[in-house]
Amino acid sequence: MSLEQLVDKIVERVQDELQGSFEVEASGRHVHLSQKDLDALFGPGYQLTKAKDLSQPGQYACKERLTVLGPKGAFHNVVILGPVRKESQVEVSLTDCLQLGTKAPIRESGDIEGTPGVILANGNQSVSLDKGLIVAKRHVHMTPEDAKRAGVENHEIVQVKVEGERPLIFDDVVIRVSPQFATYMHIDYDEANACGFKKGIRGRIIKKG
Repeated sequence: MSLEQLVDKIVERVQDELQGSFEVEASGRHVHLSQKDLDALFGPGYQLTKAKDLSQPGQYACKERLTVLGPKGAFHNVVILGPVRKESQVEVSLTDCLQLGTKAPIRESGDIEGTPGVILANGNQSVSLDKGLIVAKRHVHMTPEDAKRAGVENHEIVQVKVEGERPLIFDDVVIRVSPQFATYMHIDYDEANACGFKKGIRGRIIKKG
C-alpha cells in the first residue's frame, strides 16, 4: 500500500468516526435579558455590546456583566448573552444553586413559568425577577439536515455518549431542531466536570427514545 493510499484510508476512517457525532460545549452561568430589564439596569434604550460570537448563529457574549444575587450568596461578573429576549432568564448549575441559596428546576431554555426569581444588579441599579432562574436541561441543537441523518426529531429524548477523559453516557438529552441552529451539544459545568470535558470533545447519539 502506498503512502497516498494509507492517508486516504486514515481520512476515510476519521470521516466515518465523525459522521453522526457533534461537538460538545460547556456553558457557564449566564443571563438573558429582556429589553425592559436591560433598560432598567443600564439606562433607557441601551444596546448590548457584542464581545464575541457564539456557536449558535446570531448568539453572542456581551461585554456587559451583572451580579446575580440569591437569598444566601451572589455571583459577580456574570456574562450577558445577546440578543435581548422576550423575557429575562438566568441559567446556572445545580452547584451554583447551593451558593445562591435557592433551588432552580431543570428546564429547557424559555420554559420559566413557576421558576424562582432572582435579583440582577449593575452597580446601584437592580431588577428583581419574579421568575426565570433555571438549570438548563442538557440538549443538542441540530440543523434539520443533521437531525434527519441522525433519525431524530425536535424534542425527542435520547442518550448521548461523550468521549471525554472520563467517557460518560448522558441520559435524558433533549433534541432541539431548527434551521437557525448549528449542531452542538450543550452541557453545564457540573456535567462537564463529570466527563472530563476538554474543548473539542464530541458526542454521539447511542439510543433514541
